[in-house]
Amino acid sequence: MTAPRSDARLQDRVFRLALTVLLMATIVYFGASIMRLMLWNELLKPGTLQFEDYIAPEAEREIYRLLSMVSAYAIGGYVLVIMSSAVVLATSPLRLREHGWLMMSAILLFLFVPVEVYTAYLDLKMIYLEFYTAEARAAFRELFLARAGALAGVPFIAQLCYITILVVLVFQPFRKRPAIAA
Repeated sequence: MTAPRSDARLQDRVFRLALTVLLMATIVYFGASIMRLMLWNELLKPGTLQFEDYIAPEAEREIYRLLSMVSAYAIGGYVLVIMSSAVVLATSPLRLREHGWLMMSAILLFLFVPVEVYTAYLDLKMIYLEFYTAEARAAFRELFLARAGALAGVPFIAQLCYITILVVLVFQPFRKRPAIAA
């Protein structure tokens, strides 16, 4: 008789641990994404994919180095977000049918996994160029423009969806209310 009770306790502990990892990984991922956008802003003219003229080649190379490091944090954070959110959904005491907000959040999160995998591939190429080769600035420019213009803005839409997830988690729409016994 103690086995079901200990299984429930274990599941609750796994759920809480996964939820904690999810929260921390989300903070890392969002922080790295914001930092990456700030670095992009330094390189590009506003509203275009054209480079600023006044940036010295050494400064531009340093920005690429910083982008590579920040991308490593973003990729690690995103991998942890996906893994921990899958564990949270599997061990959650909340049922998706009764909590539509949770279902909506899961759909928004997992919908953009292919987009994030593609952009992570481009980021990994930049990380490889930075830390394992001595490539020239032109190779970084080409890769940076491919990353910045990747999939015609879908990664930006993904970021907006991730922010929407936070709003959905706060307000919890589509939640079934328990029936009041008469």
